[in-house]
Amino acid sequence: MTDKSQNNDSVPTAEELRRQVEETRSELGETVEALAAKADIKAQAQQKAAKVKTQVQDKAAHALHVAHDKTPEPVREKAAHARQELTERAHTLGAKIHDTTPEPVREKAGRTAQFARGNRARLIAGAIALTVILVVGRKRRST
Repeated sequence: MTDKSQNNDSVPTAEELRRQVEETRSELGETVEALAAKADIKAQAQQKAAKVKTQVQDKAAHALHVAHDKTPEPVREKAAHARQELTERAHTLGAKIHDTTPEPVREKAGRTAQFARGNRARLIAGAIALTVILVVGRKRRST
């Protein structure tokens, strides 16, 4: 902080002191904001995750574009036709299952599906644990 008054020997006026105080406050505020931004690890991680997500999406789009360009038109047409046919068959089968399934069973299945959507992480962890138990049990029986 330098004294910007005209004469180095003179005492700064009240106005000059106020101006210097305001400048110092402004500089201090900017410094605090910069330090807070550096200390905000969560925000930095979110920015990095967003950047990586964008990069992955760009690479996936590029790979899809390259695969599309390298796939002959007849193959793409057959794949599109097969997808449409499978979709139609799945809808038809779903309608038949819905029509032949008793109402209490449909209600129970709906509640189970809703529970599964709400507890996906627990169900995955349980499935992994069950798989590990089954694999270890098979290995023990085979030895």
